[in-house]
Amino acid sequence: MFPPLARGGLGWGMVRSDSVQLFNDAHYKSRRQTLRKNSTYPEQLFWQVVRDRQLGFKFRRQQGIGHYIADFYCADCQLVVELDGDSHFTHEAKQYDHLRDEFFNSCGLKVLRFTNKQIVEDLSAVIEYLRRFMH
Repeated sequence: MFPPLARGGLGWGMVRSDSVQLFNDAHYKSRRQTLRKNSTYPEQLFWQVVRDRQLGFKFRRQQGIGHYIADFYCADCQLVVELDGDSHFTHEAKQYDHLRDEFFNSCGLKVLRFTNKQIVEDLSAVIEYLRRFMH
């Protein structure tokens, strides 16, 4: 069905060989904390299903990767999961998201995007897709 993802890679707080902090740069700490404290309803729903290794892998919320902050990140699967609300569907936002995805891909990470509507209306299908993608 889905190709398996390689495990391993850079984990939390790891530094790239060019000495640039790739994960959780201290400059963005307060922004990450604010995003976690003010998570959207779809983010809260998704988090309740993936937290505490419920899918067999550890997920982190609002993970800093370079100068971006990913909604969810699984280091074991080298996977970024983004939840897109209405603001992501403008032309400018699509371009920005494309640049983010290219950056994540250049770091060896896969990116999955789901809409908030998918999370709220059919979370079980999203989780089943995610589960198959990860295993």
